[in-house]
Amino acid sequence: MNFIQDNQSYSYRGTLRGLHFQKSEAAQAKLVRVTKGSAYDVAVDLRPDSPTFKQSYGVELNEENNLQFFIPRGFAHAFVALQDNTIFQYKVDNYYSSVNDGGVIWNYEELAITWPKLKLEMSDKDKNLPKLNQLDLNTLW
Repeated sequence: MNFIQDNQSYSYRGTLRGLHFQKSEAAQAKLVRVTKGSAYDVAVDLRPDSPTFKQSYGVELNEENNLQFFIPRGFAHAFVALQDNTIFQYKVDNYYSSVNDGGVIWNYEELAITWPKLKLEMSDKDKNLPKLNQLDLNTLW
C-alpha cells in the first residue's frame, strides 16, 4: 500500500459517520484506528462481482485493544463513536474528491448491519444518503 494522506476526526458518543466511499478513479483504500476512546467500525463490500457483495463486517476499535482495520477499495465505510472524545485516525491511498464522493444510508435494511444501541447523531449529509438500490453499482468502480 502506498498511503498518501493521514486524516483524523473527533467525535462524541453516538456520532455516526458514513457509510461513505469514493468512486471511480478516486476510490480509496483505508487503514483505520482509534487512538483515544472507542468506536464501532463497519465496512460493506459494494463490488457487484465479489463473492462477499453486500456483506458487512464490524469491529470495535479502541485505545486499549490497538486494533487497526483495513478497508479495501470498493467498500463503503462507517463508524459510530462509543465514547465521548473519540479520536479516529485513518490513512488513505488516494486523495479525497468531492465530485467522486458517495455513500449509502447507514440503516439500509438489506445490509443488515447491527449497530450499537445508542442514540445516534449524524450530519444532514449522512441522514440523506441514498439507499443501496438507488445506486448503479456497476458504474462506481
